[in-house]
Amino acid sequence: MYQKNGEKYFIVDGHVHYWNGGPDNQKNRYGKGFTECFYDYHKNLSPAEYLWTLKKFGNYSEQDMMHDLFEIGYVDKAIFQPTYLTDFYVDGFNTTEQDGAIAERNPGKFIVNGAFDPRDGEAGLESLEALASRWKLQGVKLYTAEWKGASRGWKLSDPWSFRYLEKCQELGIRNIHVHKGPTIYPLNMDAFDVTDVDEAASAFPGLRFIVEHVGLPRLEAFCWIATQEPNVYGGLAVAMPFIHTRPRYFAQIIGELLYWLDEDRILFASDYAIWQPKWLVEKFVDFQIPEDMQSEYGVLTPDIKRKILGLNAAKLYGLDVPQELGGTKTPVAHGATGSAYRVSA
Repeated sequence: MYQKNGEKYFIVDGHVHYWNGGPDNQKNRYGKGFTECFYDYHKNLSPAEYLWTLKKFGNYSEQDMMHDLFEIGYVDKAIFQPTYLTDFYVDGFNTTEQDGAIAERNPGKFIVNGAFDPRDGEAGLESLEALASRWKLQGVKLYTAEWKGASRGWKLSDPWSFRYLEKCQELGIRNIHVHKGPTIYPLNMDAFDVTDVDEAASAFPGLRFIVEHVGLPRLEAFCWIATQEPNVYGGLAVAMPFIHTRPRYFAQIIGELLYWLDEDRILFASDYAIWQPKWLVEKFVDFQIPEDMQSEYGVLTPDIKRKILGLNAAKLYGLDVPQELGGTKTPVAHGATGSAYRVSA
């Protein structure tokens, strides 16, 4: 937990990965290009003291991850978001199974999310059910621009997508994380268009659609969707590092989100290992919307920052949080002892 100026912040990093994007796992030039494009985001938006070499970035260690997140990064809980990309990488870029192995070796640190691809048809529905049983899934991460053979992407509004969302409801998987943000080589930018979230969110009000990267560069379209769909949330991965390179642009992003959504539907994320949570948390706690923008966007109070940095995600995933940060006493699980405090969902 992070503390600054007498304030405490429970940190949930809502978007982390354990990937292998190195040369040994690259299937073709597209895998090489994808890793290098990710690295360009890391290189161009990180403070100099947090820059890695391309070699380390492509294949960092479990020890690196545990150190960066939990030893120095203030993270109390991290949520794994898989990205398979099996057309580009021999063993996949970042799979549920790879993430789950890390979680099992480090109990209490991670939430493991799964994934689905509606182009897998009936067989994919069975695989999703198996993943849900194996990892007790509360969420999935969807990558609508992922390539599969000749297909260059899919939409949440596709009929088969609805079949999978129905399966998620059936399995109790309520948190649907969708990459709707900047493109990554060689994926097609249009396949990340945010507008298909609108139809899916209307059709499935019992699911929560966390739009990762808040639709950038389509922030305005995302905000118009989120203001009418109360089950649409914004994940700040990719938006966060602009706090360092373009603080006024970040102020505009966070100001628009607070105006259109509200402070209860915005979630912190580092997108590790593109960026590290340590400097993002520190800079966000210190950050304030510039005075000349406050008449339109207001100010960021410690209570708003607490919600964004962890309490909002804690609600979505039923996480225990310290009582002084808003947790309410709840019955403990069968066979457990003591008391648990949770933020009410």
